[in-house]
Amino acid sequence: MTGGGGGVTSDTYRIGATADTFRIAEGHLGDEPTVTVSAPDGAVRAVLALRGATLLSWQVGSGAAGQPTELTELTDGYRDEAELRSQDGVRAGLLAPFPNRVADGRYHHDGREHDLLPGRAGDRTIYHGFAREAPFRLVAATMTPDSARLLLRSTTVRPGRYPGYPFALDLEVEYTIGRRDLGIEIRATNVGETTAPYAAGWHPYFTLSRPIDDMVLRIPAHTLIRTDASLIPLPGTEALLPLDRCPDMDFRTPRRLGTAVIDACFADLAPGPGGRTETVLSDPVTGAELRVWQYGGYLHVFTGDTLARDRRASIALEPVEVLTDAFNRPELAAALSLEPGRRREFRFGVVYLPSTH
Repeated sequence: MTGGGGGVTSDTYRIGATADTFRIAEGHLGDEPTVTVSAPDGAVRAVLALRGATLLSWQVGSGAAGQPTELTELTDGYRDEAELRSQDGVRAGLLAPFPNRVADGRYHHDGREHDLLPGRAGDRTIYHGFAREAPFRLVAATMTPDSARLLLRSTTVRPGRYPGYPFALDLEVEYTIGRRDLGIEIRATNVGETTAPYAAGWHPYFTLSRPIDDMVLRIPAHTLIRTDASLIPLPGTEALLPLDRCPDMDFRTPRRLGTAVIDACFADLAPGPGGRTETVLSDPVTGAELRVWQYGGYLHVFTGDTLARDRRASIALEPVEVLTDAFNRPELAAALSLEPGRRREFRFGVVYLPSTH
């Protein structure tokens, strides 16, 4: 079977499904193992690579439940094995144990300096942690007529495995895929003997099938994180710029993206009911919307201007627990510290509201 995962093939094996429930099929993207989730009426299809527990494709139909409908691709993920392995653009990467950049590849923790790029001179930029390339395995799945829940686990973050990160973490990622929504919870448990610095995030690219210049964006944030030329936040409170003083980046009132070039972090997100914050991407022509939600944290936005392919064809709306270079911010040391035996969760996801026209 082929489809929106970019060359994904799936065999006929089904894991614990019945005729009226969501189904899960094992398959491959080249040599990379995948799982494909589909609704019993074919109106939902999601493909995950086990490498990084990475979402490759999320397709949803716009018709009523039980009605045949054409699927709409809502993410701009890796299209083939080569892209997945190259990690260019970090498409839908799960970001742990740190999101975004660590300045100069070095940080201090518990009185010691750690080097994430030992021996490297010149460009010492490091991005987005290790989880996005780690092998995960599917350890549990639950299917109902309206959703599928998948639990994936990795135990590869161990001392000596990743330079500059001598800590032991078990990572779990739980996907809940419904008819028009997708939820993710990433969990880390410190299984080592020392406190570990840790934070998580997600780096998805979203599309509503038209250029992002035509899209309307709403971000319920009150503060912009100011950075230097290397996109590293300024120290302390210098990093905090009220959006009242930066109207060009203020999306609290929905407005068209146009030619805006954005690679920035937004803070002080205003929560809605139940503490859930929603960032909304909408198509003013069709009325279709994507609502990216999260509990706590920050939102990083990237308009894809430097991608290797399809620049500005999609937009990255990235829920993250902390701002860039958090490992080097003393004021965040306590929030980052994950003590032995303790677990931390970060929840986020997206809801699709189809065209109203």
